[in-house]
Amino acid sequence: MSKSKIEWTDAVWNLTTGCSKVSAGCAHCYAEREWRRLAGNPMTAYYGRKFNDVACHPERLYQPLRWKKPRKIFVNSMSDLFHDDVPEKFIAKVFAIMDLARQHTYMVLTKRPERAAKLLSDEDFQFHVGWFQSQAIREFGLPEPEEIGPFPFKNVWIGVSVENQATADERIPLLLQAPAKVRFISAEPLLGPVDLSPWLGISRYEEGAAWARDTGSDLDWVIAGGESGPNARPMHPDWVRSLRDQCQTAGTKFFFKQWGEWTSQFPQGLSLAHRAEAYRHGQSFYRVGKKIAGRELDGRTWDELPEVQP
Repeated sequence: MSKSKIEWTDAVWNLTTGCSKVSAGCAHCYAEREWRRLAGNPMTAYYGRKFNDVACHPERLYQPLRWKKPRKIFVNSMSDLFHDDVPEKFIAKVFAIMDLARQHTYMVLTKRPERAAKLLSDEDFQFHVGWFQSQAIREFGLPEPEEIGPFPFKNVWIGVSVENQATADERIPLLLQAPAKVRFISAEPLLGPVDLSPWLGISRYEEGAAWARDTGSDLDWVIAGGESGPNARPMHPDWVRSLRDQCQTAGTKFFFKQWGEWTSQFPQGLSLAHRAEAYRHGQSFYRVGKKIAGRELDGRTWDELPEVQP
């Protein structure tokens, strides 16, 4: 576990490393870029391995039990906990520890919601979670919790990554089948407009009209952000504004993480020399780098979070 520069979390807990690509959002994967650097270091768990070599790290399982100060923890920034190559019993151990270390809040983000929904709804999987909890309690001399479970654990948030309408349509219905107290999506990198109205309980009564709330939202949190890295693709500002407006109408928390490498508003006083320019999606973009592009949307930052359960 280590401190994180990711704006919406405090720490990362990489219990598994390695992954494989499943959609367009994976094309310029952050974890794969980091992998190339780490795989050359013999002092890391990545040394000599290929990115698609998925490995579990049981020696890291008990780390949250040693952290007393409450943290928001992103589970697996370098992998996907629900990857097919991660054994079911190892996933059960992860959930066992998350429930025992209840002082923390865990964000589990996946591009494989079909497996998440299947496992988290399965009674055998839930039994294994309880069995591994009993093992950890004995090994660490922990006091017996007043209650083990029941599913879903209130400090474990389950989310899916979506980058466009197609992945939203595919993954969000599966996310809703997974037992969870908090469900969220990460629209990063955002590669196209996304209409979340079927899951936010909102609608437009005529084309171009403002959004209106109809029913309660099935999503508790939406993260949006542009792409970073050498081959980053520009993100149209209207795509982000639309997600923000949809969330505000639905009462769903919205977090804008970053513009990424490109901005549509060239910063005042910055020289055009050595800055790339592109025209995409009917909009001019300037490559100024993630730091200069920043994370303000219409003059402010958006750092909304669901209420953290005690």
